[in-house]
Amino acid sequence: MNAQSAAAATAASSLILLRENQGGVAILILNRPQARNSLSEALLEALSEALDAIAHDRSVRVVVIGANGPAFSAGHDLKELNAHRSDDDRGRGYFKHIMGLCSRTMQQVVTLPQPVIAAVQATATAAGCQLVAGCDLAIAS
Repeated sequence: MNAQSAAAATAASSLILLRENQGGVAILILNRPQARNSLSEALLEALSEALDAIAHDRSVRVVVIGANGPAFSAGHDLKELNAHRSDDDRGRGYFKHIMGLCSRTMQQVVTLPQPVIAAVQATATAAGCQLVAGCDLAIAS
């Protein structure tokens, strides 16, 4: 591996959501393997932005959502949620925000004009399971 390809690999591994287009297929990869692809605020925002862009892209005919690592998604990022317990409201405002963001993102999957396929290579639990359930088709990869 040369220095340029090593730098590109390092940059890609730091992104929490990867996108690749292959013909008319948009492939989205959850890329937080160290956190079992838990749905952090940043990952939900990135997924929402990607889905919004795809919804308006006439060249995309189908979407595949997959994941890197030992789990498709472990659900919400509990460490992130627990960190907000020390907020003045004990996290209630943050929980309302993150659940609203999650709900909007899941609705984007359901209402996307293109069909969505979940390529599930391992465990999907809690909100990760909801993500799979919102897709038009789920396959074990």
